[in-house]
Amino acid sequence: MNHKVIFSVLGIFLRFLGLIMIVPLLVALYYNESPVPFLAGISLTELAGIYLWSRYRSDDDWKLIEAFAIVAFSWLAAMFFGAIPFITEGISPLNAFFETMSGFTTTGSSILDDIESYSKSILFWRSMIIWVGGMGIIVLFVAILPKLAIAGRQLVRAEAPGPTEEKIKPRIRETAKILWMVYVVISALLVAALHLAGMSTYDAVTHMFATMGTGGFSTYGLGIAAFNSPLIEAILTLFMFVAGANFALLYRTLYTDHRTIFRDEEFKFYTAIVVVATAVLLLTLRQDIGADPLTCLRYSAFQVVSLLTTTGFASTDFNLWPDSSRIVLLLVMFIGGCAGSTAGGPKVIRVLLLLKYARWELFRSIHPKAVKPIKFNGKTVPGNTMQEVISFVVIYFLVFVVSTFFISLMGIDILTSITASITTLGNIGPGFNLVGPMASFNGMPALAKVIMIFNMWIGRLEVFTVIVIFTLEFWKK
Repeated sequence: MNHKVIFSVLGIFLRFLGLIMIVPLLVALYYNESPVPFLAGISLTELAGIYLWSRYRSDDDWKLIEAFAIVAFSWLAAMFFGAIPFITEGISPLNAFFETMSGFTTTGSSILDDIESYSKSILFWRSMIIWVGGMGIIVLFVAILPKLAIAGRQLVRAEAPGPTEEKIKPRIRETAKILWMVYVVISALLVAALHLAGMSTYDAVTHMFATMGTGGFSTYGLGIAAFNSPLIEAILTLFMFVAGANFALLYRTLYTDHRTIFRDEEFKFYTAIVVVATAVLLLTLRQDIGADPLTCLRYSAFQVVSLLTTTGFASTDFNLWPDSSRIVLLLVMFIGGCAGSTAGGPKVIRVLLLLKYARWELFRSIHPKAVKPIKFNGKTVPGNTMQEVISFVVIYFLVFVVSTFFISLMGIDILTSITASITTLGNIGPGFNLVGPMASFNGMPALAKVIMIFNMWIGRLEVFTVIVIFTLEFWKK
C-alpha cells in the first residue's frame, strides 16, 4: 500500500473541505452571527490539508486498495474536521462527531434537543453537509479537481451507492460533472417550489439540502410538522421520491430517451413499493386512528416516501401510531432507495435481484438441467454481481444484528435498539420509542453513539469499503 499517496490525497481533500466552509461563514456574516466557529474550522482544516499535501506530496498512481483507504479515511476526516464548528459552538466532541457524521452520511439522526436555540449559520452548515454528502464528497471532489480525473474511477466506485457503476460518459470526471449538474438543477427547482409554497428563502434552502441529500435535518424541532402545510408536504414527497431515484437514469430520460425510465426494472419496482406501502399504510391508519381518507393519504404517502428514501422527515409523530401502522414503516426501512441515488439502505436493486435469485433457485430445483440466466433490464446478471449482492446482504444484516445486540446490552429497550441500529446503518434518521421522530439521540449512552457513528460510516460507504480496511489482508498488501 502506498501510504504517501493516501496522505497526499487526504491533504487535497481537507483543503477542499476547508473551502466549503466559506459558505456557512458567509451565512454567519449575513445574519450578524459570530464567524468564529467557521473561521476556526477553515483555519484548522486548511492547515491540516496543507501539511499533509506538502509533507506527502506524490504524483504516483494508485490502485483499488489505495482507493478504498482514501475514500474511507476521507469520510472520517470529514467527520472530524466538519465537527469543528459544532465543537466551537459548545457541543461536546462526541456529540459533534455524531451530528457531523450523521450529516455527511445523510443519516439525519440528531443529538440536538433544542434545535431552534442554535444559530442560523450552524443549522445551515448542519443541513449543507447533507447536500454535499448526498451525491458524494468524492464524486464532487473528482468532478472539480482535474488532477484526480485519471484514477478517479476507483475512488467513485469505492464510494458509489449500489452494486453497479453508473457510467454516463467514458470519462469518470465527465460522469461526475453530469450527476452533479442534474443534482444542482433539481435542487434549484425545489428551492423555488418551497419558496412559492410559503417557506422563507433560508428555510427553503436548508430543507432543500435535507431533501435532495435525503438526510432529513430540519431547522425546527418538530421537523416538517412545524409548517403544517399539505402543499409543502406534497412538494417534499415528490422531490424525496425523485432524490431516491437513480440520477443517471433521470439524466438519460431527460437527454437521451424519454422512455428509458419506464423501461427500467428498478424504477418500476421502486414505484410499486411506494404505491403498495402507501396503500397498506393508508388502510391501517384509516382503521387505527379513524382519520378521513385524505388525511390518511397525506400522512401515509409522506412517511412511506420519507423512510423508503431514507430522508427521515416527519410530518407527524408516527411513533404514536399503532403497531400495525409502524410495522409498515419498519419494513420499508430495510429497503432504501435506488442505486445511484442519494438514498441509503440496501437499495431497491439488491432486493429485486435477491427476489429474482430466489425465483431462479425455485426454477432450478424443478428443472435442474435447464439453463435460464437471471436477467435485469434485459441483460444477463453476471455471477460475480449476484455473489456481491448476497455478500453485501449477509454482512449488512450481520452488522445490524451485532450493533442491535450491543446497544440492547446498555439497558435500551429492544425496539429502540433495533430501530436505532437500522436507521443509522441505513442512513434513515428517526426510529421508534426513545429515538422517535420528535426525540433525539442525545440520551443514548456514549458507547451506543460510537456504535451508531460506525453504522453511519459503514452504511454510507456500502459496507465493503469500510469492512475491507479491518481485514488483515488489506494491510498486508
